[in-house]
Amino acid sequence: MLGVAKRHTGEKVIKAVLFLAALVSIVITIGIVLSLVGETLAFFADEAVTLSQFLTGSEWSPLFADPAFGIRPLVQGTLIISAIGLLVAVPLGLGTAVYLSEYANPKVRAAVKPTLELLAGVPTVVFGYFALTFFTPEVLNGIFGLDVSVFNGLAGGIIVGVMIIPTIASVAEDAMAAVPQGLREGAYGLGASKRQVSTRVVFPAALSGIVAAIVLGASRAVGETMIVLIAAGQVPTVSLDPRQPMETMTAFIGATGKGDVPTGSTAYKSIFAVGFTLFVMTLIINSIAIRFVRKYRQVYE
Repeated sequence: MLGVAKRHTGEKVIKAVLFLAALVSIVITIGIVLSLVGETLAFFADEAVTLSQFLTGSEWSPLFADPAFGIRPLVQGTLIISAIGLLVAVPLGLGTAVYLSEYANPKVRAAVKPTLELLAGVPTVVFGYFALTFFTPEVLNGIFGLDVSVFNGLAGGIIVGVMIIPTIASVAEDAMAAVPQGLREGAYGLGASKRQVSTRVVFPAALSGIVAAIVLGASRAVGETMIVLIAAGQVPTVSLDPRQPMETMTAFIGATGKGDVPTGSTAYKSIFAVGFTLFVMTLIINSIAIRFVRKYRQVYE
């Protein structure tokens, strides 16, 4: 009886610790939201800023003597660079996941997957300077002759894609590996080839996990700061040409929030307004993805 009582006490302590950990994360999230909302409301309370100008304006220059607060160039730059990154990362990441899950032998998988995940540990500032000092001049201008600017959205987007390949590949491969072996054996028994099993059996069965991997990669791309700050430049523009300099929301926050802007000024408050807009964007993306994942989730016993 004494042993049972101790075990129950230990379980209660563990449960309380886990609940506390969950509560701390929730409190931190609420604190972040409240700090963003408070400064964002103060930003719009300024007579110089209107909501319609903020959402639809095509000029963003909050640090000028005659400031303009149209966030559309920042949103557009963020979406363009993120889209380029996903165009690079999704096919390469999913292809890597299919190879590791269905084609690679155990020894190759044991060597390749840790190496791939090691790429995720490279500091993003290293990726940024790689894009600026090598990828743009040597690859885009040199090999492909694209005549891009020193700072450009194309290099930033491609290198962001390279950065998120390990994230997409690792999560998607885990989802494919969770598909019961019985489904594969049944397909092979019906005469399916390995390619057919991979694309018509395993991939659809792991679809919810694959979508989660893509969404996680998209969230990382949208929230990336150092790569786009270094490689894409700090020129907010509505141009759709990725060869030109662009500025993302995170790049603006990173460049402006380094302490040169007076606290309490409209320019200072604009950092929080941009941050809140970015938060809403990622919240919408994640909400759509969660509904999609729940719709197509398959549970195996």
